[in-house]
Amino acid sequence: MDFQEFFRQYWPFMALALWFGYKWWNSKRVVAMLPELRKEGATLVDVRSTAEFAHGSAPGTINIPLQQLGSRLGEIPKSSPVVLCCASGSRSGMAKLLLKKHGYPRVYNIGTWSKFLN
Repeated sequence: MDFQEFFRQYWPFMALALWFGYKWWNSKRVVAMLPELRKEGATLVDVRSTAEFAHGSAPGTINIPLQQLGSRLGEIPKSSPVVLCCASGSRSGMAKLLLKKHGYPRVYNIGTWSKFLN
């Protein structure tokens, strides 16, 4: 099997592997930046549901469920960095896109909320 045939047959798996690799790499990058972001007064936002947040959360995070985020933007200052989390990094990824669309200049997705505990 040549490369073109291999690519044609397995490209969805390769794309999925690249996506998970990117999520892993980006999360590690944000964890490394977290001490500096906290010094800058970052707002730490957990976009999981209220029930998920009640079962466990990181100190200093505020809970704004993803489905409420658009109507609660006034609770998040644009003047400081925003670090988002959820259960897996997917909802916080969507939240990042929403905040960027509404003019937030420095938004970071740390992935899972437990990474704030590092």
